[in-house]
Amino acid sequence: MKWARWALLAVALAAFPWIAGEYYINLTSQIFIAATFAASLNLLVGYGGLPSLGHASWLGLAAYLSAWMSLKLGLGHALTAPAALLGTTLVACAFGWISLRATGLGFLMITLALSQVLWGTAYRWVSVTDGDNGLRGLTRPAPFGISLDGATSFYYFALAVTVVAITLMAMFVASPFGAALRGTRDQPRRMSALGHDVWTVRWITFVYSAFWGAVSGLLFVYYNKYIHPASLSITSSAEALLGVIAGGSGTLAGPIVGAAIIMLLKNYVSAYIERWNMLMGFVFVLIVIFMPEGVVPGVRRLYLRLRKWRTG
Repeated sequence: MKWARWALLAVALAAFPWIAGEYYINLTSQIFIAATFAASLNLLVGYGGLPSLGHASWLGLAAYLSAWMSLKLGLGHALTAPAALLGTTLVACAFGWISLRATGLGFLMITLALSQVLWGTAYRWVSVTDGDNGLRGLTRPAPFGISLDGATSFYYFALAVTVVAITLMAMFVASPFGAALRGTRDQPRRMSALGHDVWTVRWITFVYSAFWGAVSGLLFVYYNKYIHPASLSITSSAEALLGVIAGGSGTLAGPIVGAAIIMLLKNYVSAYIERWNMLMGFVFVLIVIFMPEGVVPGVRRLYLRLRKWRTG
């Protein structure tokens, strides 16, 4: 039964561009990017118990590195993509070493402070980032000679990257290392007493999470063909954190659902409702009241109650 549901979902996603208009194809591509970004943050928040307000650093930094190398150095995507991922991951190694000297609120504030450093640098280092104008005139890659300039081709590219990212993150969580990570979230002192290096487990997770945040950054800059300092702002980090919490932290499907809710409110509902931010607030208030554990765990709980009620 589970495989049948997955097969049905795969068929629906593959067939979607053939039945939807270009606007909805582009909107779904943006949802894929946001889902990858939120899922990477969920590794920290849901499985590591480390709430962060600086996760936009990895999306923005990877995007800026790729864009700068393409525009200023004239390098192709085959070089800029791995170089941007490597550079972002190395910065994450340093930021993780600094941030993980604290936990809880302290960790959240340090990640926020470090991300603000990158945000301020993007605004002020005009010779590199073009400041408030952003880097523009970018192109999309053409893997295996396939142009991604069309909405449909980019949709399938974003879908493929998202599936690979979510699958590898799921394998990470399901591995023995993932079990150790959840142990450091729930009982750090006991895990330390059992011989686990709690700090190292968290640091590896921080870096791994940043890597997938960087992957979403490359998708982001490829889609928009433009990057602005706003991508590094606290707003971007907060939206991802809201998506994780609303969808259900510590679940694989939760961040995907949460990211979809935010992107639909931000890009679709805003076309019809001027004060869509207020509507977003109401939606999250309702989620917190009726499904405090998140949409995915909440729906699962209601489904089990309904099935139990039907079977008597």
